[in-house]
Amino acid sequence: MIKSTMQDYALNITQLFQHGRRVHSDSEIITYHGPDAELQTSTFAEVGDRADQLAAVLAELGVGAGDRVGTFMWNNQRHLEAYLAIPCMGAVLHTLNIRLFPDQLAYVVNHAEDKVIIVDASLAPLLARVRDQFTTVEHIIVCDGGDADARDGLGLGATQDYEELLAAQQPGYDYPEVDERAAAAMCYTSGTTGDPKGVAYSHRSTWLHSLAAQTMEGLQIGEADRVLLIVPQFHANAWGIPYAAWTTGCDLVMPQQFLQAGPVADLVAKTQPTISGAVPTVLSDILHNASDADLSSLRYVVCGGSAVPRSLMEGYQETFGVEVIQAWGMTETSPLGAVARVPKNNAGDDPYAWRVRTGRVFPGVELRICDEAGNELPWDDEAQGEIEVRGPWITGSYYLDDSPEKFHDGWLRTGDVGTVDPRGFVQITDRAKDVIKSGGEWISSVDLENSLMGHPAVLEAAVVGVPDDRWDERPLACVVLAEGQSATAADLTSYLEDKVAKWWLPERWTFIDEVPKTSVGKFSKKDLRASYANGDLTVEEV
Repeated sequence: MIKSTMQDYALNITQLFQHGRRVHSDSEIITYHGPDAELQTSTFAEVGDRADQLAAVLAELGVGAGDRVGTFMWNNQRHLEAYLAIPCMGAVLHTLNIRLFPDQLAYVVNHAEDKVIIVDASLAPLLARVRDQFTTVEHIIVCDGGDADARDGLGLGATQDYEELLAAQQPGYDYPEVDERAAAAMCYTSGTTGDPKGVAYSHRSTWLHSLAAQTMEGLQIGEADRVLLIVPQFHANAWGIPYAAWTTGCDLVMPQQFLQAGPVADLVAKTQPTISGAVPTVLSDILHNASDADLSSLRYVVCGGSAVPRSLMEGYQETFGVEVIQAWGMTETSPLGAVARVPKNNAGDDPYAWRVRTGRVFPGVELRICDEAGNELPWDDEAQGEIEVRGPWITGSYYLDDSPEKFHDGWLRTGDVGTVDPRGFVQITDRAKDVIKSGGEWISSVDLENSLMGHPAVLEAAVVGVPDDRWDERPLACVVLAEGQSATAADLTSYLEDKVAKWWLPERWTFIDEVPKTSVGKFSKKDLRASYANGDLTVEEV
């Protein structure tokens, strides 16, 4: 074997951090404080200096290599400072999901053994509910909490003020050499079944994922761009966008808690972003409640977290002139796994036929589908099996949790069921736990939902399998009608007749005010199934 002559260069976040602050020192981080407040703007150079100060603060509080520091925060500049300071000082950033149930929040803080938590004051009441259950937290740092008396009223016990701590430090922290395989950040799954599971991203995996996200096949992030970061920073580290943007010098626009249609439209008008990233529920809210907004500055919006209906893509194109690009991934995949861009040589094709697919497997990610016996299936766009992945930014285990059932010969079992075509386009048809098995055949709840949401009267639709004496399971359609709209079960059944197989048509329908959501904004089908089993839903049959 001939060895290469290349330098053994550490792929760590410190290198990305120092590159961004030096080469792109005048790029900006913009934080929104509401329609009536001034925008807060800081340069990369200023944010870099403040990250130094935060690292020094944490070191004085006893945070050392490998210690976990939790963040319970909105998308804002201070959260980005934590993204930079914590992993670069050798500690581990643990982004806490602000939408977890109290018992889950206490569980992940204790399971990760967080030593310090940084919290936005507006979120303090959520953290205070479980403060007395924390077993390892030694310090809580509050942002915008006011003076000591005001912070005492937050219910968190002894706290310290973020800005006061930083003011006592000087920029220029001496960062250590960090091994590229050391943990840099931790995220926990949403825990829809059982306890949430921890995923520890390495410096190396984050470095590689950040560069991949910048590419033309990825999120196409460059210095000339300005990203409106709607996807939460606790959701798979905001899809890796903060590190990708920092590295390229792309401006970042942080909306904090102002995620409703009106404030988002105002923020776009004031900052003119060129890219955004959000889950379908947020985009749907903007389309239905701010259709007069001017979003023309946006080149595209990347959308993920759950399947993106064709009607939503068409709505954005027709109403705003904005392209919605679907991407797929998981907490376990950092999350970039597939992106649905229209391929070359598709003359005469309907572009939406490609864009509504889950995505084309991304370079750096290996993907296969397997049947229930674990046998690999062909990429023929017909064979249907569980999607398995592996690669340099895919987790190979869970933190302090073996979960052998989640892995297969070194591949991560995603729990998604779908097909792959010969060119690597993935189409997820369901979650393995949500697929409806009716009379020995599978019905895709995802396809039914997307078809239903194409009806102009339907705002949201979730489909779950419910017990059936004859067929084992049949679909129950749970529908939320748009404001001022009306439609009956018979109307919607007729609408579906030429869009799905006849035997897929639901016999059971329920009209509800809102589809319950998980902590990351996905439909909580577990809750819908429980409501049906408990008799809490008014169900009609057609």
